[in-house]
Formats: sequence, structure tokens, C-alpha cells
Amino acid sequence: MQRKKKILDLAGKLGLIRPRDVEAAGIPRQYLYRLCSSGSLVRVERGLYALPNALRSEAITLAEVAKRAPNAVICLLSALQFHDLTTQAPHRVWIAIENKRWEPKFDYPPIELVRLTGRAFNFGIEEHKVNRVSVKIYSPAKTVADCFKFRNKIGLDVALEAIRETWRSRKATMDELWQAANVCRVANVMRPYLEAVI
Repeated sequence: MQRKKKILDLAGKLGLIRPRDVEAAGIPRQYLYRLCSSGSLVRVERGLYALPNALRSEAITLAEVAKRAPNAVICLLSALQFHDLTTQAPHRVWIAIENKRWEPKFDYPPIELVRLTGRAFNFGIEEHKVNRVSVKIYSPAKTVADCFKFRNKIGLDVALEAIRETWRSRKATMDELWQAANVCRVANVMRPYLEAVI
């Protein structure tokens, strides 16, 4: 009984747990499977478990990706959706990884990957708690700059909506937008649109 309570407390604290989390707490993984069979835990995906009431569809996918690819950063359409800056509903989780890093491979949730280097990768990373899981997500200003950088991939209309919504909702200052544009090397592309929203 003590072990079961410990696993449920761990699931409550971490949001998503893996068999190795349970073993690290000194409990055999069989207890995790028993809790799943009894309905006390839900198998979210192979190797990932959560409390039944912890599941929210859009949030759980970001948390799953963060657990499976801890070096990745949520970006572009997924970051826009998280910051409530788009009407788009992405069917994949968009992630950025550093140029020479290993590319994560898993079937679910489906991901769309972009590669960034150096400062363009490290700039504007925020950490948010999603279902008690720490998730790295680019800031609104960095996300807007990335939308212009990858406009051929996501569409200029998405980038324009992002810049308008970010400015309208005051989720980034003009200085933050300019700084992100310079870091992502899209200042010349963004200039006319930034001037238009003022």
C-alpha cells in the first residue's frame, strides 16, 4: 500500500511518470502496471503514465514531447497556440532542436521539426509548467520572429496573424520584437510589418 501511494504521489508531483521514475524511487515497475490495471493511473502512451484527471489533450501532448525530447523547445505553431496568438490548430507539435543534435523519433504525438543554431536556438526560451511537467517554449517575440524565418514552411499569413495578435494582446514590446528579429536575422523582412502595427 505504501508503494502504491508513493507512485500516485510521484504522478501527482511530476504530471507524467515513466517506469524509470518509479524505479529511481526504489519501487519495482510492476507496481506501476498494477495501478494502471486498477484504473488508478492511465497509460498515456508507451512508457508514459498519468493520473486520470490530469489529462487535457493539447496540454498533455506538450508535456509528452518535453518528457521524450528534453533538449527540444516548443516553437512556431505550437508556441503560438500555447501563447494564444493564433487561430491555427496544429495537428503536430512543432519543436526546435540544435542543429547537430540527435533527432527525436517517436510515433505519438506527431512532431514537426526545425533546426536552429547558436543564439537563434538559445534566445527566448521560457520554461512553463504544463500538467506539472517543465516544458521549454519560445517567448511570444521569439515565436513571431521564427514565424517570419520559417514563413515558407508555415505561410506568411500565419506570421502576419502572429505579429498582429502579439502586438494587440501586448504579449511583447516593440523592443522585444526587434531584438528577436535581429537574433533570427529577419529584421529587414519584419520591418515593414512592425512599422504597420504601430
